[in-house]
Amino acid sequence: MDRQARAPLAIVTALLAAALAGCGVKAPEGAPPRATDAIDVPSQSSVIAVPVTARLDLLRAALEREVPRTLWTIDKPDQVCVQSDKVKVLVVKVKTPTIKCRLVGAVTRGAMQIGGKGRDIVITMPLRAVIRARDIGGVLKQETATANAQVRAVVRLDLTPDWQLRGTVNIVYDWTREPGIDFMGRRIEFTSKADAKLKGVVDRVERLVAREIARLNVRDDVTRAWGQAFTSLQLNRANPPVWMRITPQDLQYGGYAVTGNRVVLKLGMRAQTESFVGDRPPDPERQPLPPVRPLDERPGELLFYIPVIADYAELEPVIAEALVKRSARPFDVPAIGPVNAQFGKVTAYGTTGGRVAVGVTFTARDVAGRLGTSRGTVWLSGMPVNQPNSRQVAFTDLKVSGTTDSEGADLLLALANSPALSSVIAEALGQNFTRDYEELLGKITRAIDETREGDFVIRARIANVRTGALKAAGQGIYLPVWGTGTASITLAR
Repeated sequence: MDRQARAPLAIVTALLAAALAGCGVKAPEGAPPRATDAIDVPSQSSVIAVPVTARLDLLRAALEREVPRTLWTIDKPDQVCVQSDKVKVLVVKVKTPTIKCRLVGAVTRGAMQIGGKGRDIVITMPLRAVIRARDIGGVLKQETATANAQVRAVVRLDLTPDWQLRGTVNIVYDWTREPGIDFMGRRIEFTSKADAKLKGVVDRVERLVAREIARLNVRDDVTRAWGQAFTSLQLNRANPPVWMRITPQDLQYGGYAVTGNRVVLKLGMRAQTESFVGDRPPDPERQPLPPVRPLDERPGELLFYIPVIADYAELEPVIAEALVKRSARPFDVPAIGPVNAQFGKVTAYGTTGGRVAVGVTFTARDVAGRLGTSRGTVWLSGMPVNQPNSRQVAFTDLKVSGTTDSEGADLLLALANSPALSSVIAEALGQNFTRDYEELLGKITRAIDETREGDFVIRARIANVRTGALKAAGQGIYLPVWGTGTASITLAR
């Protein structure tokens, strides 16, 4: 039998040892009544982190697609390049002529860049303008001016009550090199003419950014995460199988963070977590996605409850094996002397009042032969106890319930109450099951470290555990274990 199976077995073997160590009072004959109550597993409320990611490269691709490389072209003849002015030549003021020219050129953009940090999404669009002044006053054939500008859009996000992204866009641009040429000792600036066109481009980019932010449509991913979370996760595969059922109750929004080309929405899913022993429980009924609510707790805090179960049927052969091994030597029974015993069937189950009943069938004969041979089943019961956060088992309020199918009941009961028998069994079977408990908990920790259910992936870490008081029920003896840790839900891509 593997260690996982032995973990719960140690609990009841210790209980039997302690029971046999006590002094019982013979009660009316017969087996104690069987308890039928199930193990009560309380539900816990956790706030599980649900990071939902929106890829900004999709936004960049949309802008690349929608914003043409050539933003506008210029072809304006008969433009005033240099205004008329009065200049003093010697003592006479002379009015210079207005110099006209033809402006031609184009403004193009470079590759869009997108990124950000914190709450800011930053979209950068580099511009390059090449503007030529031709036929300048009929004197110069052509002058060429180049200019560079950078359009910078800073986007802040928000969520509407129905889980749609909205963006507030703030766009600025700067000429890093203004368009112009030097002519006849004067600077001919084209900035104002370029600004008029650039403003239209900026307005268009602003509208496109706002539209594409809305098209990121995180609602679909949020809806999928919400729906996939109505599930059950296996915490332990066997001996015994343990499941945790998750029932989401609320979904809260706590802002977002921009890292590189990704926006991660910080969501906290309040969920009821329940543990089940045995077959997988049915998944809870899915509920519609609730409206956005502000996050009022720290997301990612997982509370769970795991009952470490000792199944009575698994305990019986362990108890029987220990008794058979001990029967190789006589037992010293007070007032009777040495007694040989042969042990057979062992029966264990939960009885009323949170107690455990153990029936041991055996044959006993005193070595002196004065009492003859006694046969039958002796029934004992007691209350399992342990200290908080301790897995050391003890037994209190011990009772010998009596015998069934017995011949020579006095000898059977005397042997059952004998320190010679009980101390040996206590030494052999009364053990601290901390090591087995920790191994079982380790397996559960690994099980929920990363568990996938369809498109739904839960990652969890167990931080602290505490144990409660042992309880005996009809279903088995169990040690309640409460744990805290962190957990997150993501959608597999």
